[in-house]
Formats: sequence, structure tokens, C-alpha cells
Amino acid sequence: MNATSNQPPHTWATKFRHAFRGLGVGVTRQNSFLVHVPVAAAVLVAATCFRVTQAEWCILMLCITVVCSAEMFNSAMENMAKAVTREYREELRSSLDTAAAAVLVAALGSVVVGAIIFAPRLLPLLPAS
Repeated sequence: MNATSNQPPHTWATKFRHAFRGLGVGVTRQNSFLVHVPVAAAVLVAATCFRVTQAEWCILMLCITVVCSAEMFNSAMENMAKAVTREYREELRSSLDTAAAAVLVAALGSVVVGAIIFAPRLLPLLPAS
């Protein structure tokens, strides 16, 4: 039995089922993924076209994962806040703003990483002035 409830512990299959449900909820109910998914796809296409190194692939995949994970945590915070109350609470606002800032920091950091990886490949393609 689980120490905090009368429910038996979850099996690994149940844990994965819950995690995949959460992934579906996060992706389908959070309109921010309408930006994250196409940008991630564009990065993957660019990485393929420019034949980035294995290390660069790892870094790009880590950036995509961090941004999407931050967005999932932000969504979880938003859902939790709505479950607690629909009333304005300064503490909840600060928590939600901080969670949103985590997504912003991850996204901005990923843009910098993308610029470092892709700029040397893109600059030679620009017309000389």
C-alpha cells in the first residue's frame, strides 16, 4: 500500500500510461505547443539539411526537450492553480509568472544555442553586399 493513500502502488505500466496521458493533455490543451512543435520541426529539418555533428544533434535535442518540459511544468502549474481557486491570488500569480518565465528562459537559451550552431552555416549563404 502507498503510505499516503489506501491505493496500491502503481505499476510501471500505469505510470507510463499516466505520463503519456499527461503528454497528450499538455500538447493538446496548451496553445503554446502550436509554436513549439513547428519551431522544433524546423530545427530538426535545418539540422538534417546542414548535417550537424552528433554533438550538435544532442545539444539541439536537449534544447527542444528542455523547452517542451518547461512548457509542461508551466501547464501543470496553470492547471493546479485553476483547481485551487478561480479567484485572483497574488501568490498564485507570482507562481504562474515564474513558471512562464522558466519557459521564456529555456526558449531564449535555445535560440542562443541555435544561433551558435546555425549561424556559421547560414552566413555563407547570404548574398555579399
